[in-house]
Amino acid sequence: MGNTLKTGLLLAALTALFVLIGSALGGQTGMVIAFCFAVVMNMGAWWFSDTLALRFSGAHPVSAAEAPELYDIVETLALRAGLPMPGVYLIDSPTPNAFATGRSPSRGAVAVTTGIMHMLNRDELAGVIAHELAHIKNYDTLISSIAATVAGAITMIADIAQWTMLFNALSGGDEEDGGGIGEMLGAILLIILAPIAALIVQMAISRSREYSADTTGARILGQAQPLATALRKIEDAVHHMPMQVNPATSHQYIINPLSGGAIATLFRTHPETEQRIARLMALSPQDLALV
Repeated sequence: MGNTLKTGLLLAALTALFVLIGSALGGQTGMVIAFCFAVVMNMGAWWFSDTLALRFSGAHPVSAAEAPELYDIVETLALRAGLPMPGVYLIDSPTPNAFATGRSPSRGAVAVTTGIMHMLNRDELAGVIAHELAHIKNYDTLISSIAATVAGAITMIADIAQWTMLFNALSGGDEEDGGGIGEMLGAILLIILAPIAALIVQMAISRSREYSADTTGARILGQAQPLATALRKIEDAVHHMPMQVNPATSHQYIINPLSGGAIATLFRTHPETEQRIARLMALSPQDLALV
């Protein structure tokens, strides 16, 4: 419940930031336009997120005949989680990784790389699949898509405002406006800080949802050890075998293939893997009881 409340507050903050930048750059009219634009962008993210994520990752659907073990694991765990059978997809990459997408459980899809099927044993692969099903069950795939869309829209509006201000400065606009300098400085600060703030909020939402998916995934599986072991193996492999992915979808993977070791914690899309493992191993039998 704590992570759910935190996510709701962060999404509200992200939307408020979007409306604020619209108000600062266009007054009350700008606020209304920004709010309407946010609604349209969120609807677009809701409707197209699953299709785009699978297309950008190069995932292709597989049947039970083509990947019997994978299909059996997904089917068994989906039943245990009380979810409809999601689509099962495979990504041709030697780097072990996986992600889930879908705007609702009825539209869910789980995609794994060929590398993860070769590296993990059946229990570890089941731990990863349980984690991805948890994302679907918790509607995390929808939440992350909306967050990414709104954050991207804030950055886009800030870029437009930057070029508009530059054009006005070159054309000599607003020279007779007595409050022009103060307003311009405020607008410049907003243009610089708003995209950074939006990115920080988006990353915080992503980290919060990963913790929840780890816990829910362990409950679906009935144990935490396989997922913890899988996370460590995938983390090590990602650093030794970089994966070519579209940056727009990198946050969806169980371990961000673009995270690296040098990115500041504030801008990480995922919590530190060791922290995730520690939390998993601290779960008690009561914590793992499937509700």
